[in-house]
Amino acid sequence: MSIQIPGTAKTVAIAGATGAVGREFITVLEKINFPVKELKLLASKRSAGTSIDFKGVPIKVEEMTEQSFKGVDIALFSAGSSISKQFERAVVDSGAVMIDNSSAFRMRESTPLVIPEINPDDVKKHQGVIANPNCSTIIMLMGVYPLHQKYPVKRVVVSTYQAASGAGWAAMEELKEATRAALAGRDFTPQKMPYKYGFNLFSHNSAIDASGYNEEERKMFQETAKILHDNSIAITATCIRVPVLRAHCESLNIEFTHQAPSEEEARELFKAFPGVKVVDDRQKNYFPMPLEASEQFDCLVGRIRADNSLPGKALNLFIAGDQLLKGAALNAVQIACLL
Repeated sequence: MSIQIPGTAKTVAIAGATGAVGREFITVLEKINFPVKELKLLASKRSAGTSIDFKGVPIKVEEMTEQSFKGVDIALFSAGSSISKQFERAVVDSGAVMIDNSSAFRMRESTPLVIPEINPDDVKKHQGVIANPNCSTIIMLMGVYPLHQKYPVKRVVVSTYQAASGAGWAAMEELKEATRAALAGRDFTPQKMPYKYGFNLFSHNSAIDASGYNEEERKMFQETAKILHDNSIAITATCIRVPVLRAHCESLNIEFTHQAPSEEEARELFKAFPGVKVVDDRQKNYFPMPLEASEQFDCLVGRIRADNSLPGKALNLFIAGDQLLKGAALNAVQIACLL
């Protein structure tokens, strides 16, 4: 993955610094050597006073207030929609740019929704806030857009296999505990998830409307149209929570407007696209896996094959991406680099 690092040091605030994505913000800033002049770690009153290391130096977590953003250039938010809405005005009035990981502003017309490899120019339209897309949407489009640039896409059928990390640290810990209980033959009462998580999978735990689609699935339709500035691509999704800690996987069936690329050309298009790595060895039956995608910046793409039900018109593929990185913290820091 190629990332253009800013030349000027920035004062960066992280809101929700003690959460799963907040900690990944810190890790990504370290790994890419983002030029940080000062790092402010912000969280709730309950978490204030703890310390988190950045480049070997402990930084004290402060309680987030409306005064926290004075002198800040970039505010990376992963504290939930209600907190983002509560502090938006304070961030913008301070002169900082909020890069928000929640769903609070994604579909607001005045707020850019950005995947840096796909629509970087949209960053220029910001009015103080830039939204990070939903993790499932990001990972799906990293599998669709490299092909769509040359072979316009007509329709996508996507099935997701979503990790616990999408619901935060508490869900990841619950998965571990539920698995231990299942192995020991103990009863387990779920707290974070609606059902027992160990050795189980279930429909994504977000609200279902009258259409029968849940919120996660609707995000994939709506956000794709906004990111690509194209309402013509038909998308249908089934989102499933699986007992994996931190990398989402997605099965994609992509139908093209005119003709599908050959399997070999599809592989070459993916190899040329930043942020994507081809893992597609049929001889060894070796394809993208969540364990190998975890803690990786790149999304892994494989199982690339023609759809024999629509000869010459569609392809199938499988993609895996780290939900906490490309699905959240990494994408947000890439946006900060664009700024």
